[in-house]
Amino acid sequence: VQLQASGGGLVQAGGSLRLSCAASGRTFSSYVMGWFRQAPGKEREFVGAIRWSVGSTWYADSVTGRFTISRDSAKNTVYLQLNSLKPEDTAVYYCAAGRSVINTTVRMRRAYDYWGQGTQVTVSS
Repeated sequence: VQLQASGGGLVQAGGSLRLSCAASGRTFSSYVMGWFRQAPGKEREFVGAIRWSVGSTWYADSVTGRFTISRDSAKNTVYLQLNSLKPEDTAVYYCAAGRSVINTTVRMRRAYDYWGQGTQVTVSS
């Protein structure tokens, strides 16, 4: 199983980026795909997630209304659209996949079985 995150970069505050997470090695239709981020000196935190089969989504309060998760089953890829970026969004962003994620565990790192390598997002003020 491999999760390959990409799309990070340097952007000014107010700008946008789209992150991709290409999944391979198994069928992920029954999985929940999550995005987490980790800023320097801070713990890895939940950003959002999508249930692949039905497209239902969850978001952290800090990104609701600015970030959007989607998936493309034909490409086995999950996307995280980041709009209205703020300097506090600067972090390494990770995608993850979980087989048994439910509503009460979707924000927990331990609920996810597989992780990608991360992609750096830097937002300048």
